[in-house]
Amino acid sequence: MGFTLAEKIIAAHLVEGEMVTGAEIGIRIDHTLTQDATGTMAWLEFEAMGINRVRTERAVSYVDHNMLQADYRNADDHRYLQTAAARYGAYFSRPGNGICHQVQSERFSIPGKTLLGADSHTPNSGGLGTLAIGSGGLDVAVAMGGGLFYTPMPSMLGVHLTGALSPWVTAKDIILELLRRLTVKGGVGKIVEYFGPGVASLSVDQRTTICNMGAELGATTSIFPSDEQTRRYLAAQGREEDWVPLRSDSDALYAQVIYLDLDELTPLVAKPSMPDEVVPITEVVGQPVAQVCVGSCVNSSFEDLVTVAAVLKGKRVHPSVSMTVTPGSKQVFTMIAENGALADLIGAGARVLEAACGPCLGIGQAPATGIASMRSMNRNFKGRSGTSDDNVYLASPEACAAAALTGVITDPRTLGDPPVVAPPRVYAANDNMIVQPFDPADAATTVVLRGPNIKPVPLGTPMSQSIEGRVLIKVGDNITTDHILPAGAAVLPLRSNIPAISEFTFQRVDTDFVARAKDWGGGIIVGGSNYGQGSSREHAALAPMHLGVRVVIAKSFARIHLANLINNGILPLVFGTPSDYDTLDLGDELVLSGVRATLQEDRPVDVVNRTKGLHYTFYPRFSRRELAYLLAGGLLNHTRGVEA
Repeated sequence: MGFTLAEKIIAAHLVEGEMVTGAEIGIRIDHTLTQDATGTMAWLEFEAMGINRVRTERAVSYVDHNMLQADYRNADDHRYLQTAAARYGAYFSRPGNGICHQVQSERFSIPGKTLLGADSHTPNSGGLGTLAIGSGGLDVAVAMGGGLFYTPMPSMLGVHLTGALSPWVTAKDIILELLRRLTVKGGVGKIVEYFGPGVASLSVDQRTTICNMGAELGATTSIFPSDEQTRRYLAAQGREEDWVPLRSDSDALYAQVIYLDLDELTPLVAKPSMPDEVVPITEVVGQPVAQVCVGSCVNSSFEDLVTVAAVLKGKRVHPSVSMTVTPGSKQVFTMIAENGALADLIGAGARVLEAACGPCLGIGQAPATGIASMRSMNRNFKGRSGTSDDNVYLASPEACAAAALTGVITDPRTLGDPPVVAPPRVYAANDNMIVQPFDPADAATTVVLRGPNIKPVPLGTPMSQSIEGRVLIKVGDNITTDHILPAGAAVLPLRSNIPAISEFTFQRVDTDFVARAKDWGGGIIVGGSNYGQGSSREHAALAPMHLGVRVVIAKSFARIHLANLINNGILPLVFGTPSDYDTLDLGDELVLSGVRATLQEDRPVDVVNRTKGLHYTFYPRFSRRELAYLLAGGLLNHTRGVEA
């Protein structure tokens, strides 16, 4: 039996383990990606390992998240990141060069390579045939140091595409349709691979849109073949030498196949406040909107923005709507300026923002109270926009443009003939905002600059023989890392200061959580299914660890957050009997007697609810390698040789 494309790349990079679904594998990483929201901590962790130079083929450090610079803290982080990149041999993408995933696809991603990024939307590069995986910052730091990336071998989910998209139907609608079918946890433990005759009709920018939002499925990654579309894109970027043809074998076997006829798709919308609340746009037509935002790390390409500009050209944004447009990169910004699309956007009344993440994670453009916001972004988790009671709809840039003109959600098919935008033959490739890695001699004399807000990397404590603690909080299903540790303009400047950022833990869920954790001396978190979905931010594990959380019990975990908990010495356990979840309440005192020995003997963990006199059985969900991390109090302790 032949291999899928993803299996071929994994096999070429496999160093440890066997390619058996669910078994742990260790793969070699070619490229890494960090950004300033997660990257400061990742680079601090890299430094803590005592390694003198990056050992991957390529590492790129981006500044694209914390761009507000309301005080010294973000600026200090950016200076630290630039000097750390110089000292240790990484590329540095300066503020203004663009959003990491857009720039990575334009200038760095290569078919057949592995890319590990400290950002959950790293799979964006799967649109070029790269095996691109998001992870926590510590896993990226280890990879930059030459270590392997470990993960359970995913199963292969094939999406067989036929037909072609109808007018006004977009790549966004493809991934929204998959979210409608599979939900936000339907891709957990899977790689989503696209194949079939319909693939050839999709441009690279359309493919990266789909792969980017595969993160919303919970998938390990998503990938398209590297074909003639890929070659044309790389040639237009001046990188044709990076192209190699890649596809799955004709007899490749997928664990599951979804058949999707592109001819049958219609415009879709994800309603508030989860990306899988997907309905046909016709079901919400007429819903008033007061804000429209186009562009983030998804749907900010040249093709997307030129299309929006064509829809708006000669018209006016509705008086009740505030519209923003975000170019994904300096390249995109330059090209829409040169071809006149920028003038069309401005002339229609759109506000053009800098090439940064911005509204997507609550850095500006928080919606007004009680209004609906329509966005072409990838997430609409409650409160992520910066407004706690927000109502954010997700849709294609074309549907967003239609709503901006009318002031209500509008089926774009009512606008007449759609604009026809072809991928450019030549992109405005100019890397003058990318600082090349210093050579080793110059790097050795470079001083890494740290501002006063940059604190040392926090370290866990080795696991005790027994653990006792009270239930600090009980949450439901699909709790996101935004719930656990929010983003936003007030929080992001603290990403390099764990004591300070921990004050925001569960702020949007329970404002008493932090005070309770301090008063009770830490404790235990109880969650539902898919706990920790969403962003890769390891701060959602670091902050609870700082507050004394030693155990998280859940029905199931999202992949990246599970790894982040383990890497930071927090014990993740899964309910043996799911109905036991219903018997646990805030304040219950739980006792894990002899848990250290139990885990070493590979047995289920028995827990006593001292408050209610109940007994439970919980199951570990980690490998023997990860157990060593937990016993030592985290991966950094283990790496530094702390006695476990």
